[in-house]
Amino acid sequence: MKRQFNVAGPCRPDLHYMVPAAERLPEAPKLIDQLGCFVVHAPRQTGKTTTLRALAEKLTAAGGQAAVHFSCESGEVAGDDYGAAENILLFTIAAAARALPEDLRPPAWPEAPPGARLSAALAAWARACPRPLVLFFDEIDALRGQSLIAVLRQLRDGFVHRPGAFPASVILCGLRDVRDYKAAAGGDATRLGTSSPFNVKIESMRLGNLPPEDVAELFRQHTADTGQAFTPEAVARVMEVTGGQPWLVNATAREIVEKLPVPPAEPITAAHVDEAKERLILARATHLDSLVARLMEPRVRRVIEPLITGGEVAEDASYDDDVSYVRDLGLVQTRPLRIANPIYKEVIVRVLGNRAEDRVLADPRAFVLPDGRLAFRKMMRAFARFWRENGEILATHMPYPEAGPQLVLMAFMQRIVNGGGYIDREYGIGRGRIDLLVRFPYSLSDGTRAEQRRAVEVKVWRKGEKSPLSKGLAQLDEYLQNLGMNRGTLVIFDARGRLAQKRVRHEDVLTRRGRRVRVMWA
Repeated sequence: MKRQFNVAGPCRPDLHYMVPAAERLPEAPKLIDQLGCFVVHAPRQTGKTTTLRALAEKLTAAGGQAAVHFSCESGEVAGDDYGAAENILLFTIAAAARALPEDLRPPAWPEAPPGARLSAALAAWARACPRPLVLFFDEIDALRGQSLIAVLRQLRDGFVHRPGAFPASVILCGLRDVRDYKAAAGGDATRLGTSSPFNVKIESMRLGNLPPEDVAELFRQHTADTGQAFTPEAVARVMEVTGGQPWLVNATAREIVEKLPVPPAEPITAAHVDEAKERLILARATHLDSLVARLMEPRVRRVIEPLITGGEVAEDASYDDDVSYVRDLGLVQTRPLRIANPIYKEVIVRVLGNRAEDRVLADPRAFVLPDGRLAFRKMMRAFARFWRENGEILATHMPYPEAGPQLVLMAFMQRIVNGGGYIDREYGIGRGRIDLLVRFPYSLSDGTRAEQRRAVEVKVWRKGEKSPLSKGLAQLDEYLQNLGMNRGTLVIFDARGRLAQKRVRHEDVLTRRGRRVRVMWA
């Protein structure tokens, strides 16, 4: 069976293109040799299970330890019934341990009361095993309430008896860092009896995204198997739009080679990557849906909404915790704080703008000129009419009201541009605006492909602020200079009173550098 780009479940080297999994956690073997207990956390579908399983197999094969990887996910159904959770967990551990050589497998679990069954079983196994035990508790944060508390306390209490009478090294693996386990235990940190529910850990490691060289290696494997090459521009574009997020890298490549599809004799180009990216966003695969489902959580909204509006935030201890939580989900990166990658950036604003986009009845084909270009000014005039009729009610009822005007405009533009072109977006904390670049491919009279580009800056004039016109023109002037363009559009929403106006005003002005700007006041 030929290898594929994997988008479902752990990778297997005989079935999937993959980089050496165990090498993604190079610090782990040293910590395990030190009998360390530590935490590995990573967003979903970043290759965590593949990496941990490969590391466990490598440790066992080396002969120094007996390492077992297993998932705690099946224990989630037990809820607060910690006795039931322990039984499920011990069954899962025994099943996973069957992969070990017979002399390393656990004995029959001893009898013990609920709340002590796990520690008693692990102690008996450690005493019987001729090698130090290393256990990877994957999906540990799937356990809830009292079940999570019971497991963590038993692991913590057994720590002092390692390695002779308890596993030498215990690794907790989950979506979130250990500081957020208290939320899974019921939201009250005091329920765990400590601010750190696993205070014997020596380190907390985050499994990161793939670096450019690993992305290139995946594509080299595809080329070696099929003869089909990814151009250097395509590799760079995949890295740019995915940020190296493992699932997105594989999903983008799979979309190109299996769904477009591109003939094997034809090299894969950056244009193919853009088309695949758009298809992924529109399809909203399970991975993307699981992320956007988090957008309505108060902690997530507190971080994401200022990123969209470009506003400032009150940075307090609670906000810092929220940022860490949203980072652990994989939605943002820090230093500086920003959406994790362009695909997530697109998905987030499209999901939040769905309500507005559903109200756009204009036919996108009516905005395509006979030569294939986008009738950009016609589109903006159509938006002015749409805003007069629907703007205020839509903007004030958006999921993120502070970003309502921006989301309505982007939803309208997306409805018109979608299918024929692309919208690149730049937004973030402290920017005070959103920058949009509309790219619309079309064919010249001789059949060669060209790309029409139109730049838009969006600002909101709020009560108590001075007019954003001068600052907006200066910012758009800089944006146009970076793009190598001589004209653009500045949209200013006046939110000092009612958002809806009797009419939308247009005026043409020049920037300080002499660039022509159409200003739209809404």
